[in-house]
Amino acid sequence: MYSDPTMARIGEAVELHHHRGQRDAARALFARIWDDIGGDQGDPLHVCVLAHSMADVQDDVHEELAWDLRALTAAGLVTDERAAQAGVTLSVAGLYPSLHLNVADCYRRLGDPDRARDHLRRAQATVGALGDDGYGRLIRGGLDRLAQRLSAEPPQP
Repeated sequence: MYSDPTMARIGEAVELHHHRGQRDAARALFARIWDDIGGDQGDPLHVCVLAHSMADVQDDVHEELAWDLRALTAAGLVTDERAAQAGVTLSVAGLYPSLHLNVADCYRRLGDPDRARDHLRRAQATVGALGDDGYGRLIRGGLDRLAQRLSAEPPQP
């Protein structure tokens, strides 16, 4: 799938989590990969994808948000050429709807609906970069559900 060995390792950890239900094992593998790439100083593509995936295996929403914000920051340093070189078929622009969705959901769960709405708007503004495929439908559905949840929460004074 990926021509990049680090991306392949990240894919193995995602497989552990999403398809085998081995969340702790996935978190441990993500942590080893994080150390191997040099953490935030690593290749921005690796940092983005790894942090985005690591967020999903956190038990604490504050930690999840920290990982999601790392991913969002790193995405700004990734080029489409670098992504394609690693075997990523999605454009960098196609990462932003999911990244902002995850950040928005964290802020919602932390009781900050205004920040959540801000990131929801950012996600919605970039949703055109998604294809009409399973991934695109998954993210659009998540955005719709989050918008419904946030519409029930009043803005903060």
